[in-house]
Amino acid sequence: MKNIASLFLLILLFSSCNQKTPSNTQKPSPAPTEESNKSNFGIVIHGGAGTILKKNMTDSMETAYKAKLEEAIKTGYAILEKGGSSLDAVQKTINVLENSPLFNAGKGAVFTNDGKNELDASIMDGKTLNAGAVAGVTTVKNPIDLARAVMENSDHVMFAREGAEQFAKEQGIELVDSSYFYTENRMKTLKRAQEREKVALDHDDKTAFYDPYVKDEKFGTVGCAALDKNGNLAAGTSTGGMTNKRWGRVGDSPIIGAGTYANNKTCAISSTGWGEYFIRGVVAYDISAMMEYGGKSLQEAAQTVIQQKLPELGGDGGIIAIDHEGNVAMEFNTAGMYRATMNAKGELYIGVYGE
Repeated sequence: MKNIASLFLLILLFSSCNQKTPSNTQKPSPAPTEESNKSNFGIVIHGGAGTILKKNMTDSMETAYKAKLEEAIKTGYAILEKGGSSLDAVQKTINVLENSPLFNAGKGAVFTNDGKNELDASIMDGKTLNAGAVAGVTTVKNPIDLARAVMENSDHVMFAREGAEQFAKEQGIELVDSSYFYTENRMKTLKRAQEREKVALDHDDKTAFYDPYVKDEKFGTVGCAALDKNGNLAAGTSTGGMTNKRWGRVGDSPIIGAGTYANNKTCAISSTGWGEYFIRGVVAYDISAMMEYGGKSLQEAAQTVIQQKLPELGGDGGIIAIDHEGNVAMEFNTAGMYRATMNAKGELYIGVYGE
């Protein structure tokens, strides 16, 4: 009996020595990483797509465009890096482009057939799917600011012309005299377009009314899409429209789903190109829908829409986009597109031509 008791005690002692405490059974927690601290973010912008050829660009002009693209994207990047919202980053980035005469938005807006400037813009919040847009405004210095006010301070999505101007006054949005938008280069562009139109009409060619891409005219819409550290997406677009446009024509830039779209489930997109076709193809939403319902990646969806579906309609142009994981697409079917992107690592890319 004594031997049996001694054996039992030895077994208990051996078991207790080899038993691990609960804390030792758990794997050590990994060291905190940037990803686990919600620091995955990024931003992408465009300054228009079209017949942008190296042979037509002077070194000084190329330098000017790239410098302004860099200034704009770094403005938005700084907001995101400090934990700011994607909406703020989009708005402030577009402000920089709107304030430059280089791009067809804000200060650099092109002229209508009757020598006026009519501006459009839109912005969308990927978290709430709320959106705001304005069309045909003539005295709003930064239309993207008014679009955001429509989104946040009204029950509506889009305001146009006189109504939009009145809302701008009530919201305290900065207004300017219409002469602010006058630039000699844009007036020369209008006169060239009207001269071509006259010649074409003399030959009974009615297609001259819409000639958005002329080989020596490289001006275009501006846009931005961003992902912030909280995982929220936003996109915005601003434009002066089409040179020599008539009859209150409005393109895709203020149309949610065509020129601008953002959804935290998928991506944020801004379009640039021949607006009529982007509207008919609901281009921005189509890319998002292919991701949400078809399981496509952002790049796959963007390539299918821009390189296949849009040309089949007869349209050309491009998009910039960022998805909910920070992947970026800059897809275009024209000779070039002013574009730039920055990721969470601070890596900067700027492109102009079809390289």
